[in-house]
Amino acid sequence: MAFCKYSIDMLANNSTAIDNIFINNYLPYADANHVKVYLYGLYKCQDSNATDNTLEHFAQELHMSEEEIENAYAYWQEQGLVQILNVIPYEVRYLPISDVINNTKKYNAKKYESFNAQAQEILCGRMITPNEYREYYDVIERLHMEKEALLMIINYCVNIKGNNVGYAYITTIAKDWANQKITTAKQVENRLLEFENLRTGMEYVCKLMGMKRLPNIEERALYQKWNEEGFDDEVLNQVAKKMKAKNKPSFQAMDVLLDKYFAQKLFSVSEIELYEEEKTKSNQIAKKIAKNLGLYYENVEPIVDTYIFPWLNLGFSEKMLEEISNYCFKTNVRTLEGMNKVLNKFHKLGVLTEQSLQEYFNGVLSVDKKIKEILESIGLSRNVNQFDRDKFKVWTEIWQMPEDILSYACTLAVGKDQPMQYLASVISTFHDKNIKTVDDAKKSFDIIAPKAQKSNFSTGRSYTKEEMNALFQSIDEIEV
Repeated sequence: MAFCKYSIDMLANNSTAIDNIFINNYLPYADANHVKVYLYGLYKCQDSNATDNTLEHFAQELHMSEEEIENAYAYWQEQGLVQILNVIPYEVRYLPISDVINNTKKYNAKKYESFNAQAQEILCGRMITPNEYREYYDVIERLHMEKEALLMIINYCVNIKGNNVGYAYITTIAKDWANQKITTAKQVENRLLEFENLRTGMEYVCKLMGMKRLPNIEERALYQKWNEEGFDDEVLNQVAKKMKAKNKPSFQAMDVLLDKYFAQKLFSVSEIELYEEEKTKSNQIAKKIAKNLGLYYENVEPIVDTYIFPWLNLGFSEKMLEEISNYCFKTNVRTLEGMNKVLNKFHKLGVLTEQSLQEYFNGVLSVDKKIKEILESIGLSRNVNQFDRDKFKVWTEIWQMPEDILSYACTLAVGKDQPMQYLASVISTFHDKNIKTVDDAKKSFDIIAPKAQKSNFSTGRSYTKEEMNALFQSIDEIEV
């Protein structure tokens, strides 16, 4: 019995470390029951002297037969992750995965005699080295690919690249297909038939782009992807011509453009042509707006995607965007993101057209004019600021104070040291006492004045929740 070991509770509340190499290189290709046995055994390794660390207990806990567990460990021993030490009693030792990856695994030569002969026959232009054979065996055993499937992939690569094709290229294709669950000869045959059905279209795309060669495997995969996404030959041929005209004759550049069309749900030539026309127009708009804001961009396409298209989709016209950009520049908002905030607030206000914008500006100017009259009446000659607008909105829209009451309150503030604060305090008191006429205001002034003077006419009264919401909404509507 071990001198020190985990308690049952300690073991249950601890954690089991799983090497990422196992997750990447082994888990995707192993049978589910094999993975279950491996992970449960890894967990039990933390307390190897426990009485329940037996084959019988494993079978009971995992709802499997003892034979199934033995088969699982035989599989993992073949993979090099464990070593079966004894059969009676059954005993398994877990090995470091890094050692398995770093050490060259030995394969049964007789097992691959037929495969070796066929592979060498396909690659008749050169001799296959022992190291290359090991790479092929590794694909077959680690990725569970059928020998016949790998031979078909080798033959396919030779047809594309010639007899001198490197094994790194072949194994890269094989691993990529294995990750796509293409591991049997039948599945590889189906993939090759798909490529063959697309061959004429692929070769024509190459011709339209001015390429004097056949498409390689990566390009064939891209062409298949485009077909699966819904692009027909008419669209692909049109885009290929565009690639040649732009001096970008490559499948990779074409894929970038088609990804944009796919994101915009554009699958016909007419839709794409309309999109490109709008994009050209949007580029011109972007240049104008950047110029109005005092900015310069050599490439305006990112601006179009990030700002212009979303603004147009909100309903803003080209003329409206130009007007707003001029407005932003004059008010020291000289970034695209700053203009975006202004437009979002105008959108919330329903200001989307030049006419509604003019009405909005007229309304702001009209309010500023009234506020300016109030300031002058109490002896202030400064410009109207945002705090003045906020107060005036509360007085007129939320509290609905009559104009004659406001005028009377102004007469009371004349000559005071801080006339605006005094005015705010007086109007606040009128509101609290629900005074709506000048007569009532005059009658109550003998009560109001002493209190106002005592408090120095502070504006620090407590607003109701509705008043505060309206006040902050007013600020949010106007400020950027």
